[in-house]
Amino acid sequence: MSAAVVFDALFRRAAPVTIRHRTGREQRFDPVAWCRDDLPGDRTLLARCTGPTLDVGCGPGRLAGELARRGCPVLGIDISETAVRLARRRGATALRRDVFEPLPGSGRWQHVLLADGNIGIGGDPARLLRRCRRLLAAGGRVHAEVTAPGTAGWSGTAVLQGDRDVLAWASVPVDDLAALAAATAMRVLDTWTEAGRWFATLSPR
Repeated sequence: MSAAVVFDALFRRAAPVTIRHRTGREQRFDPVAWCRDDLPGDRTLLARCTGPTLDVGCGPGRLAGELARRGCPVLGIDISETAVRLARRRGATALRRDVFEPLPGSGRWQHVLLADGNIGIGGDPARLLRRCRRLLAAGGRVHAEVTAPGTAGWSGTAVLQGDRDVLAWASVPVDDLAALAAATAMRVLDTWTEAGRWFATLSPR
């Protein structure tokens, strides 16, 4: 089953689900939380988006919709048709696109958002960051949500709990960011935590 179909099902089901990597490590997805108007920790993430922003894996448009309300030029992209429809209902401009496909504004975005663990998209964080680097304008920034220090990172395919559906995903702890950035010709400018969530800002070298 494709990732698009998996996420469509998650948004229609609107219930938390856990994915499990072959190592036994887990990550929880909570579409119910993503559909709220805001989450604790969003404030500092949004404050860093001071110009044209691409929200990768925008889901139901929680962040893209808020940036649009603030007058910030923003485009949300998601592979889930259901997510894109929900994002548009919030007033966000959103397209059904895969981040690895051709995208509007490539090389001109000042900010790229990878919120809600979306640094895991595709199961290969290095590939994703290289792609994000190419999407950025000169001096642009990637703002990513990561996992807490001391947690174990993983990448590859994971299985949805109670299901046979597999998903290419990854989990990146803040401890691993420096090495990941170095491997993708990027650098970590800042890390911070709010409301139990961890974030980082990266830029091309």
